[in-house]
Amino acid sequence: MIWKLIVISSVLFVEVQAQFYEDKRCRCVCPTPASILNNTIKSNRTLYFAYVPPNKCNCDGVILPKVSDEIRENAQVFCPRCDCKYETRNTTVIMVVVILVVSMIMLLLGYYLFLLLLEMLVTKKPTYSYQIPSASDETENLLMQEEEIED
Repeated sequence: MIWKLIVISSVLFVEVQAQFYEDKRCRCVCPTPASILNNTIKSNRTLYFAYVPPNKCNCDGVILPKVSDEIRENAQVFCPRCDCKYETRNTTVIMVVVILVVSMIMLLLGYYLFLLLLEMLVTKKPTYSYQIPSASDETENLLMQEEEIED
């Protein structure tokens, strides 16, 4: 049982670590390689990502190492159609903002549950039940009141 827990927790830890991203990347948008090889196919766009320095954020540094030899031979036709941009982002700030938002939601949820509990304690119903007087009790009360009025 303990071994299963250790294996599951280690797998989850590895998956969480794999989800962290680089703060800087090169993003290139290019036509599909098939559009260069055969002009009859409809041209869709393809994204290429690479974690390279800013000076290598171009077709030669990002796209050509990932495509086939046929595209490398036609690089003078393929590369001008690509749009490469170097992007930077701060994942630490994004992570801190997400943690703050989640903690605020949890705090508000806890406050709401506290208010519900407090309302239940304050508006507690009385434990005794009210009994409806019977008809004979009412007539006796009326007769006693009439006797008191006559005296």
